[in-house]
Amino acid sequence: MTIFAICDKILLYFFKKEGLIRKMTGEGFKTFGEILKQIDGFVWGVPLIVLIILTGIYLTIRVRGLQVRQLGKALKFMVKNEEGGEGEVTSFGALCTALSATIGTGNIVGVATALAAGGPGALFWMIVAAFFGMATKYTEGFLAIKYRTIDEEGHVLGGPFYYIENGMGKKWKWLAKIFAFFGVCVGLMGIGTFTQVNGIASAVTNFFDPNTSWAIHLFGRDISWVVVIAGLIVTVCTALVIIGGIKRIANVSQVVVPFMAVLYVVFAVLLLLCNVTKIPNAIVQIVQGAFGYGDGIQGIRAVAGGVLGAMMAAMQNGVARGIFSNEAGLGSAPIAAAAAKTKDTVRQGLVSMTGTFIDTIVICTMTGLAIVIAGSWANPDLKGVAITTDAFQSGLPFPSVVSSFVLMICLAFFAFTTILGWDYYSERCLEYLSNRNKTVVKVYRWIYVLAVFIGPYLTVAAVWTIADIFNGLMAIPNVIALIALSGVVAKETRDYFKEFDRLSK
Repeated sequence: MTIFAICDKILLYFFKKEGLIRKMTGEGFKTFGEILKQIDGFVWGVPLIVLIILTGIYLTIRVRGLQVRQLGKALKFMVKNEEGGEGEVTSFGALCTALSATIGTGNIVGVATALAAGGPGALFWMIVAAFFGMATKYTEGFLAIKYRTIDEEGHVLGGPFYYIENGMGKKWKWLAKIFAFFGVCVGLMGIGTFTQVNGIASAVTNFFDPNTSWAIHLFGRDISWVVVIAGLIVTVCTALVIIGGIKRIANVSQVVVPFMAVLYVVFAVLLLLCNVTKIPNAIVQIVQGAFGYGDGIQGIRAVAGGVLGAMMAAMQNGVARGIFSNEAGLGSAPIAAAAAKTKDTVRQGLVSMTGTFIDTIVICTMTGLAIVIAGSWANPDLKGVAITTDAFQSGLPFPSVVSSFVLMICLAFFAFTTILGWDYYSERCLEYLSNRNKTVVKVYRWIYVLAVFIGPYLTVAAVWTIADIFNGLMAIPNVIALIALSGVVAKETRDYFKEFDRLSK
């Protein structure tokens, strides 16, 4: 009897014993799913989105538009590591670890979903959200270094839980623990595991075995051998990386993240060059659509109730997907930033800021332009990744199979690095909750690997929704801390650049 057959019998026995199959397919589960969707809609509704955007605007004012004035310096610091700083990885390694979690399926699927729901104008608001999000990311990176802790062995731990506790005071430790709890839940229950490996399996299956011709009966249903093989490969690769800790994750990320980003950008740029004459019209559609105008969004205006409704649809979808993509304000990136070998808070803040610039303003914008040029967003028969695939197939001067293969490879790499990034985030959250208990963290790594292993075979939508809810809840404690500590950031940033300008003269 194979290991798959054993797992099959065990799971089926458990489900039948507890009556879970009946419950999961019955009215009770539907009701539960509807409740979760309502909670998700509330958590990720207008109030939270507005809160995150207003925080970005407020921080932009406090740091005096630093994302514009110091962008050149930030890009320079990104590739030039600091000498003599304390930490576990280079600043570039920390950035790549953060990017490994942010540059993901959202750059391909998320953009497509936003444009399908809100029209071309959603891309405009996505860029606006990213612009203010750069100030948020700067603040997160700054605070991560300022309030991090380094033990006698040189092990670094930092992020929102430490700048809440050490920056706001011990009386706010409960808020830090809430953030850390949500962080563990997000990593283990969906964003870092189930959704990503499931996305990899789906992308590979759609390319190699779309009709499930090579099937195996597993867990009560027919599953393609492609899913099984892809799941095993991802599981083994994940285990080989994350068991080595932050240094190995950073080392892999420094290779994989630039490679996957460059590969995707090269093909996106090629697509735009091949359709350069269509770009001006696409930009017009994007700007008009952002404010509810344009001939191409008549259907959206009709559904949304006019120009104002269409504008709100574009804004909500663009901003929400922008935040999902770059994670500015969620508090995840500063966990990686805290490990950087640096003693300079401002420098690391600038490096962290480039993550949002690369993720949304560069990569997401290219994806969005490609989709608008091809008009794929307006096809009601296309959903999610199929929209982006259609855009690449119609826009690139290659056979459709080549475009599909490239997109499949990019999706696989994007999702895999997100698995690595979120393992690190959730580990650090757990480490904080367990008072740096190394045994707990080591056990957690194997549980994380197990979650990756079973991910391809899960189809319960509730898992995704729950992960989505926890992801949104992470933002609330983090945003409170960013606002509370903004005065510290503003003062020290001003002093830094005054001294920098003095020494440069």
